[in-house]
Amino acid sequence: MEFRNQKAIYLQIADYICEGILSGEYQEGERLPSVRDFASQVEVNVNTVTRSFDYLQQKNVAVSRRGLGLFVATGAREAVYEMHREEFFSEHLPEIFRQMQTLGISMDEIQSKLKDFTNN
Repeated sequence: MEFRNQKAIYLQIADYICEGILSGEYQEGERLPSVRDFASQVEVNVNTVTRSFDYLQQKNVAVSRRGLGLFVATGAREAVYEMHREEFFSEHLPEIFRQMQTLGISMDEIQSKLKDFTNN
């Protein structure tokens, strides 16, 4: 796994697991790798993976089963979609609006490009 500087590593690890859920690599109810195994796999500190797993539990993507490990939660795919939508609206869209304003791009131009995009 290659990490980028723009985002905290624990969030990048969480994103990686979320992408695995969306792609079907991890199914609902399936056990996720242990913290130690995953830390070794992606070559990061165990505490970083623990933070990622805690984050996924807070977002209802994963659930801990005492003595058994961490599992993909029921409804995880929907939770991941909601997380991505939330991120898009709170982080990406404001930046797009700033760029539109700077470049003088109108909503009419955007709608035209969207129409072209959806027709392809």
